[in-house]
Amino acid sequence: MSVRALAEIKTLGDGASKAIEQFFRKILQHEAEVLKDEDPEELHQMRVGMRRLRSAVAGFAPAVKLPKQVNDKNIGKFSRCLGKLRDLDVLSEALENDYKPILPPEEKATLEKALAKIKKQRRRAFKEVRSLLKNSKYSKFKQALEVWLERPKYRAIASWQIVDVIPDILLPQISQLFLHPGWLVKAEHNRLESNNGSDSGLPTNNEDSSYLTFQPEEEEKLHDLRKEVKRVRYLMSLFTDFYGQTYDVYLEDMKAIQEHLGELQDSVVLEEFMEDIYGKKISALLPNLLDELDRNRSQSWRKWQLLQRRYCNPAIRHNFRSEILNGCD
Repeated sequence: MSVRALAEIKTLGDGASKAIEQFFRKILQHEAEVLKDEDPEELHQMRVGMRRLRSAVAGFAPAVKLPKQVNDKNIGKFSRCLGKLRDLDVLSEALENDYKPILPPEEKATLEKALAKIKKQRRRAFKEVRSLLKNSKYSKFKQALEVWLERPKYRAIASWQIVDVIPDILLPQISQLFLHPGWLVKAEHNRLESNNGSDSGLPTNNEDSSYLTFQPEEEEKLHDLRKEVKRVRYLMSLFTDFYGQTYDVYLEDMKAIQEHLGELQDSVVLEEFMEDIYGKKISALLPNLLDELDRNRSQSWRKWQLLQRRYCNPAIRHNFRSEILNGCD
């Protein structure tokens, strides 16, 4: 544990007010630039701040009495609005920077139709963001949180020593993550039959991972698992000062899982977006793009499988829980 953490954060209330203020200030720091709409990174950072604020509000809920305007529903609504715009930026950046440069001239020209549609959707999404950031609900949310930060109101439990209750905050969310069905999702092969696994229900090592496809319900499980991982990651990041290197390793695992599942999800979303535009002709019009999407999806799947197998290991789960319970000294 760092000396600074011990000096500044002793009680649960101390930790709550510091975390909530930190992420609220991050949101405000990027707000003006988001409205200018000149740098996509500003939107990304504001969205991250909103997500982390939501995590802090949820994580410290037993310790704080927040204004009615500062609640999970409102923060979630703000975050989703920012996210809709951010998702279009990610889609556009992927096509422009990752795929377009490696395509033959005829496919580059074909791609312009998709890029034009993204720009049109983005204009509408930005109008929604601008409207959100200027409406009264968002203004009242900011004002209420500013007032609260000047004189925070706590529940009785806020006076407890933070090191004594951190495991009680983290373990319920981690248990929910470990029980998620997404850990057992398998990919399907759209060219060859590939089912050489055992009866354990776990993914196998010799499964050919080229040209991956998923059943819709399996895609949804992976998408939902990523959201659970994200919640755990953001919650764990609130307490890094109170743990050591082992904790940091588990936190890095959460970050890596989120990234690999995010890459998988992005490739699925991108392909569906392209199919919606070009229909059944997409295979003839953009064969190289589809091949590259398949390759990238396969690479992300293989990276994910390493962590998937790691966290399907009961010993790893036990050690993770033990670190949360006993590593906070």
